[in-house]
Amino acid sequence: MNTPEAAEKKLLQNGFLDLDIDPTLDLFEEINKLKKEKNAVVLAHYYQEPDIQDIADYIGDSLGLSQQAAKTDADVIVFAGVHFMAETAKILSPGKKVLLPDLKAGCSLADACPPDIFAKFKEKYPDHIVITYVNCSAGIKALSDIVCTSTNAVQIVDSLPADQKIIFAPDKNLGAYINKKSGRDMVLWDGACMVHEIFSREKITKLKERHPNALLIAHPECETAVLDMADYIGSTTGLLNFTINNQNKEFIVATESGIIHQMVKSNPDKVFIPAPPNNHCACNDCPHMKLNTLEKLYLCMKYDLPEVTLDKELIEKARLPIERMLEISAKLGL
Repeated sequence: MNTPEAAEKKLLQNGFLDLDIDPTLDLFEEINKLKKEKNAVVLAHYYQEPDIQDIADYIGDSLGLSQQAAKTDADVIVFAGVHFMAETAKILSPGKKVLLPDLKAGCSLADACPPDIFAKFKEKYPDHIVITYVNCSAGIKALSDIVCTSTNAVQIVDSLPADQKIIFAPDKNLGAYINKKSGRDMVLWDGACMVHEIFSREKITKLKERHPNALLIAHPECETAVLDMADYIGSTTGLLNFTINNQNKEFIVATESGIIHQMVKSNPDKVFIPAPPNNHCACNDCPHMKLNTLEKLYLCMKYDLPEVTLDKELIEKARLPIERMLEISAKLGL
């Protein structure tokens, strides 16, 4: 029967979540009820809007969130992030239902590396192993030998023999940063994050002139020209921890502006300034991350849709390079 509820479910599964919600609903209260009813855990990446971060059970970087969810006894994982993150959660928790508030929440970096094209690229370098940044699709992970994060990338590469030839994908900026730090000459896939590529070196220079005491902190997905200016380079979690542990009172933040919510909460006496982009916006927001809203999170949990599913064989292949990374990390004491 084509009931209104059935029509809503169809819209949800297709990722079209522009549905009307009773404006009198307390969405925080309703989401917390649904967590208990469905034994669900809500994960929020640092780049999500503040309301979603505040309702989440865990906040963090993509892989860390998936690992945290795998340790829980939750039946349902709701990943407020982008598609590849939900895929990673499914890879690490294949027996759990994984939901994504908006299926259209993709990633410019992950989308820049289609598995079929990358497979042909890989064939050109038969004597190379493939190391991929975790910010990639399950299909790319399945074509990899080792996965890394922005936190452990340099150490993972340094752990391999000096004469080992490497393809690094999908982020050319992170790859260039690793090459510089390690002295390697990895073959780099030509991919990048649209947010981290847009920061303006010239505007940051002028901003630093107006805020001479501010430290510039940057994610390694930024271009080399920005990283060369940075006082500290690190993962999103690393940037947050740096602001907590450093005594400085002002920071210019060169990553997606969503992290500033947690920085302010952790450091209410400090000032955080979004690094300026080349466009006319005041800050850098990831349009994919911001597709998720509190309303969509509520609908997603209400109907258990949209669900992210993966083929069993793909899950097994994609999990292997993650396990290799964890093994290397354990040996290195990371």
